Amino acid sequence: MTQFEISTMLVSELKKRGMKIASVESCTAGIISKIITDAPGSSEVFDLGITTYSNEMKTKMVGVPEEILSLHGAVSPETARAMADGIRRVSGADIGVATTGIAGPGGGTPEKPVGLVYTAISTVNGTDVTRLMIDIPGADRDYIRNTAAETVLLGVLTLLKDK
Repeated sequence: MTQFEISTMLVSELKKRGMKIASVESCTAGIISKIITDAPGSSEVFDLGITTYSNEMKTKMVGVPEEILSLHGAVSPETARAMADGIRRVSGADIGVATTGIAGPGGGTPEKPVGLVYTAISTVNGTDVTRLMIDIPGADRDYIRNTAAETVLLGVLTLLKDK
């Protein structure tokens, strides 16, 4: 499925339900916002997208507790969950999505290698966090970021279709 197809289906499903979505992205650098807004009519379902690479702004903009960042780091399921919950709260959207990870080529460690990404989807019913390890041969920075963005949005589509 292309990014445009994801966008079109997502915007259509959100419109049908009268729902809104917001995003906060670290490793994906605004790709989620771009994918969503590629569809005509996206302004009816998308009010806010934030890209932040700093811990300070994760705390200031969406309320990620400093304790989570100091205990678990920016690339962790706890941080992804706090980011998604925070963007949903700040924006008033029905769905908040978040990504945090290491897109490379540098920055990886044995504990948190390049290609490790956490995505989160927050709704009134709770927050689902997914761990991705995108380590296929030839997976560069763009591939990791696009795969993470597409994965979280496909997760939202699945969630909507299951309702």
